[in-house]
Amino acid sequence: MTFEGKSLLITGGTGSLGKALTKHILENHPDIRRLIIFSRDEQKQFQMAQEFPQEKYPQIRYFIGDVRDRARLERAFKGVDYVIHAAAMKHVHLAEYNPEECIKTNIGGAQNVVDACLATNVSRVVALSTDKACAPINLYGATKLTSDKLFVAANNIKGNNPIRFSVVRYGNVMGSNGSVIPYFIKRKKVDNKLPITDKNMTRFNISLSGGVDMVMHALKNAWGGELFVPKIPSYRITDVAEAIGPNCEKPIVGIRPGEKIHEEMITPSDSFYTYDLGKYFAIVPSTPNWALEEFIKEFNAKKVPHGFSYNSGNNDEWETIEGLRDLIQKHVDSTFSV
Repeated sequence: MTFEGKSLLITGGTGSLGKALTKHILENHPDIRRLIIFSRDEQKQFQMAQEFPQEKYPQIRYFIGDVRDRARLERAFKGVDYVIHAAAMKHVHLAEYNPEECIKTNIGGAQNVVDACLATNVSRVVALSTDKACAPINLYGATKLTSDKLFVAANNIKGNNPIRFSVVRYGNVMGSNGSVIPYFIKRKKVDNKLPITDKNMTRFNISLSGGVDMVMHALKNAWGGELFVPKIPSYRITDVAEAIGPNCEKPIVGIRPGEKIHEEMITPSDSFYTYDLGKYFAIVPSTPNWALEEFIKEFNAKKVPHGFSYNSGNNDEWETIEGLRDLIQKHVDSTFSV
C-alpha cells in the first residue's frame, strides 16, 4: 500500500486520535498528495492549523463540515482515496441526556459517510469503534454498534466497486480528551481528591500511538468487513488513582448512568467469527464476500475457541502502578511526578 500521490481524509480529524494520525502520516508518508482534516469545530481547526500549518505542510487541508451533512461529505470526498472515520459524539452521560443528537451523529453520520464514500469512489475506509459498542448498555455504545454494523454491511452493497470498509475497536485511549488520567491529574492539583466510581472497575488501555498503529494496520490489510480488536492490557481504576495521587483522598462516588464495571471487546457470541491474527483479533463477517480459507492462509489466522470472550476484567495482561506512572510520563504529561 502506498500513500504517494494519494489523498486521505479524517473525519473528526481535530480530536486526539485525529491529531496523532496526522502527525504520523506527515512524518512517515511525506509523499502523500493531500491530507484533509474534516470536522465541525472551527476553533479546534484553528488551533490545529497552528500546530500543522500549511506553510510547513503543503499537503494538509482543513475542511469545516459535519458528518450529518451528506452533501458536504460528498464534496469533501471527491478525489479522496482513503477515509478514516473518527467523528462521533463520545461522552456516555451526554449521549444519555441528548439521545437524538447522539443518534444523528453516530448513526446518521455513519450512514452518510458510507453513502458518500460509495458515491465518490473512495477505495478504503476505516471506521473507529469503541469497547462500549460490545454488548452495549448505554446509548453511546448502542449507536456505535449500529455504526459498526453499517460499515461492515457496506461491503455487501458496493457492487463491482473495489472499496473496502473495515472497523477498529479498542479501549480507553491514554490521555485522550475527557479520559480519566488527565482528569485525575487536574483534580489532584485542584483539591487533592480523586473520585472513584467503583473499586472493582477496570478498563482496557491503549496509547495514542497504539491506536494509530491499529488504524494504519486496518487501512493496509483489511479485506473488507473485518472488525479488528487489539491485544492490550487492562488497568484497575484504583491503580490509576494510586499511580497519580497516592496521598490523595479517594472517595467512592458510584458508577454513572450507562457505565459498566468491566468493558468488553469480544463476547462469547462473537467467538464463532473471531480469529487470532497475532497482534490483533479480527471478527470477520458471518457471510464474507471473500474466501475465508484464503484469509486464514494469508494472515496465519487461528480460530478462537467457541465461548471465548475478551473483557477488561478477565484479561491476562495488566498495567502495574509503576508501569502506569511511566506510561503517563511518556504518553500524557512528561512533567508528571508523584
